[in-house]
Amino acid sequence: MTYTSLNRRSILAAAGLAVPALAFPWKAHAQEPAGPFRYKAGNGEETDAVRGYFEVPEDRRIPGSRRIRLGYVRFPSTSPNPGAPIVYLAGGPGGSGVRTAMGPRFPIFMALRAVADVIAFDQRGTGLSSSIPDRANTTPYPALTHAGMTAWYREEMQKAWIDWTRAGIAMTGYNTEQNADDIEDLRIHLGAEKVNLWGISYGTHLALSVLKRHPNSIGRVALASLEGQDQTVKRPAHIDMFLDRVDRLMGTDPAVRAAIPNMPALMRRVHERLEADPATVTMPAESGTVDVQMGGFGVQLMASALVANPPQLTMLPKIYLALDAGKTDVLAPLFPPPHRYFSISGMPEAMDLASGITPARLAMITEEAKTAVLGDAFNIPMPHLLGAIPGVDLGDDFRASIRIETPALLVAGALDGRTPLEEQAEVIAQFQNKTRVVVENAGHNVFEAHPDVTHLLVKFFSEQPVSDTHLTLAPPTFPVV
Repeated sequence: MTYTSLNRRSILAAAGLAVPALAFPWKAHAQEPAGPFRYKAGNGEETDAVRGYFEVPEDRRIPGSRRIRLGYVRFPSTSPNPGAPIVYLAGGPGGSGVRTAMGPRFPIFMALRAVADVIAFDQRGTGLSSSIPDRANTTPYPALTHAGMTAWYREEMQKAWIDWTRAGIAMTGYNTEQNADDIEDLRIHLGAEKVNLWGISYGTHLALSVLKRHPNSIGRVALASLEGQDQTVKRPAHIDMFLDRVDRLMGTDPAVRAAIPNMPALMRRVHERLEADPATVTMPAESGTVDVQMGGFGVQLMASALVANPPQLTMLPKIYLALDAGKTDVLAPLFPPPHRYFSISGMPEAMDLASGITPARLAMITEEAKTAVLGDAFNIPMPHLLGAIPGVDLGDDFRASIRIETPALLVAGALDGRTPLEEQAEVIAQFQNKTRVVVENAGHNVFEAHPDVTHLLVKFFSEQPVSDTHLTLAPPTFPVV
């Protein structure tokens, strides 16, 4: 996930109380020198690594397009006979592979060195590959309502696009097809006949484009929390199905069931009341505090942030019980200062706009959002930004599914509220040579949720047999007092 703006995948950054380590933006410096260095993870561990760069056109469709430098960190293999390099594709869009390797997935990066070199790649516009200059917002912060946030995103994105274009940035180059072609150029730069892909969330959306455009360059793929070619915008009905599963899980605890007879009904009641009569919530600001008008849409946005993984998901009952009792001050610690969640960083928004949505899916999602528990807040800023920047959509051919023969290990968390199992099922059908791993009671960040996943990844990339596997974690508990 990206940590720079409150869009559909960086939304966890809004839950500052729940995940404080993710509540602040991080950006590598593209000026950091190439060559060997000591890589330091967030837990203090260090390892030898190599920082590298290569150049690509910013938009390959434009003759003479300016060239941008893309960066990565290579963790050399410990094998005497290493296989094809394993390239990590971060989520987001907007996540940094180099930054991800510093966190809970660091042990997986290290374990995979037994198979091959492991590449923590920073996609165009992120981290070591940062190429879009920062800019200050010029549109005043809106109320956290549907109308307010939609208008803000559209106006600020249009202003930012003009500013960056005038500065010589080819913003049209920030799309998933160009991103996929970067992986092919990375393979050539590495001197590898093939590369293997290891990705999560948006990283799987990108991997599907790589498999469509450069199938002969890819040996194997290990993908988690799948996002299909036409799934930039998630179906609200699938999120409702997930919330119904959560409600049934809550119902196994008599105390929780007594306090909350029906969780989706409680959520709807709170949203409807606050959308009709927004509350004033005092939130932290860059200096001091600021009063923010909080509508039901803002609460839906908060809930969308918390459903991705069980540790945050379990916070919802207490929050909604407090809101139902009129205690709106419970929201203040869950949001960082407005300048952190109202921001346009360029790459994530441009990628989402270009990936777009087919008309048939848009019509279905628009209809479902009218009655869904989280409405369309779950997907912001898409489809809210649709049409704000004309001419960037990659078209329905980009979004068309394909038949994939590449060996694939597909990993899913059964309690993933960002890419629910119902969404992932549509993608899984495209893979003809697949092995599935389901982790019961794991969420979106499933790679690090269960220790056996690392072992399975190593076996898979070592080309050892891996069978369909069902792993289990302890079920979450839902405190209500």
